Amino acid sequence: MEQLAHLYRDHISELNRRVADITSRENLSGLVIHSGQPHRQFLDDMDYPFKVNPHFKAWLPVTDNPNSWLVVNGQDKPKLIFYRPADFWHKVADEPTDFWAEFIDIVYLTKADKVAELLPNRIDDWAYIGEHLDVADVLGFTNKNSDSVLSYLNYHRANKTDYELVCMRQANQIAVTGHQAAKTAFYNGASEFEILQVYLSAISQGENQVPYGSIVALNQNAAILHYTALEQVNPAHRHSFLIDAGANYNGYASDITRTYAFEKNIFDDLITAMDNMQLQIIAMMKPGVNYADLHIATHHKLAQILIDFDVVSGDVNGLVEQGITSAFFPHGLGHMLGLQVHDMGGFLADDKGTHIASPVAHPFLRCTRTLAENQVLTIEPGVYIIDSLLAPLKQDKRQQQVNWRTVDTLRPFGGIRIEDNVIIHRENTENMTRKFGLNR
Repeated sequence: MEQLAHLYRDHISELNRRVADITSRENLSGLVIHSGQPHRQFLDDMDYPFKVNPHFKAWLPVTDNPNSWLVVNGQDKPKLIFYRPADFWHKVADEPTDFWAEFIDIVYLTKADKVAELLPNRIDDWAYIGEHLDVADVLGFTNKNSDSVLSYLNYHRANKTDYELVCMRQANQIAVTGHQAAKTAFYNGASEFEILQVYLSAISQGENQVPYGSIVALNQNAAILHYTALEQVNPAHRHSFLIDAGANYNGYASDITRTYAFEKNIFDDLITAMDNMQLQIIAMMKPGVNYADLHIATHHKLAQILIDFDVVSGDVNGLVEQGITSAFFPHGLGHMLGLQVHDMGGFLADDKGTHIASPVAHPFLRCTRTLAENQVLTIEPGVYIIDSLLAPLKQDKRQQQVNWRTVDTLRPFGGIRIEDNVIIHRENTENMTRKFGLNR
């Protein structure tokens, strides 16, 4: 914990440096960052699960206390306005005593609507960062989520501090424990619903604590990219299992996917080929490499795998250029990872907000930046049998390049995705997911 506190001190120093830079550039006194507030369910007296503003939890690992505020100017000790109401209906947050508390000036707010008394004077000189613009208006903010400020913050968020990297390693280690438990549950005959319960129990996090809705898919459900239905009854025959699930640590996310075959067969061999390809792509990652180029390279490698497994015929370049590989691999290679699963800044060329568009032929790519030291990204190539995407291939001459019998053989398995979380270092890459023992 002492080491974490030391790294956190340096983390706060870096965040303060960024705030000093952008407030000087924009002629602001500082930033006021709102943790957020509860959202009431329609026609009900209960709230939706609270999700904290990521710019708030960048400063401190408080993810479950709405109506709190941070006041930062890049020079002084950050001020936390910590909400602690008199409430006998709900658990009130304890006064902070964790490793981070000594680096923050903490004052307490007992009534959410009295926060103006604790905010700076001349509030129109400060920028509001948060979701609730109506609240910002009432408080008198004129600068609210300005593009210039958010672009700056989002661009630099991609470069992780040592404190953030420690948190993300821990998030990976936690998730790996869950993945290993889920794999065992699959081979022991558990249903999708049961596998998810095993996963959550293994990582000791609830459905509202994990960074995103876990994907637990058996057989053809693995071809549904964002499958979350979770069947409680097992299929008649068990063919395959895909799990896409992460964990949180101090507000930082991991995002890991694995695919398994129930028996040794062509699908199991295809998983091995995809796993090898994924590691080849990771080996290509280094500072100065364009992420979109990695995505295109993945399509060329996938084309060769599809040829090798007699799924398609033709030459590699032609299969990519005709969009045949995109019918089997429709999503992007991956994305930036950090405070959010799909972390911000993936399309920014600079901290002024210059946008780098995805290649026209690959509109679902989530990152187009050039890789740099201390960035963290996912690498998640996939191959699926999705009939709605394959149907257009049957409508033109491309149908002759697809071996539809092999497609029929693979259809009951759904699809494959293999996803690791990778840190870019100056001289090497660090695969956090494999580091903690989650291999093929």
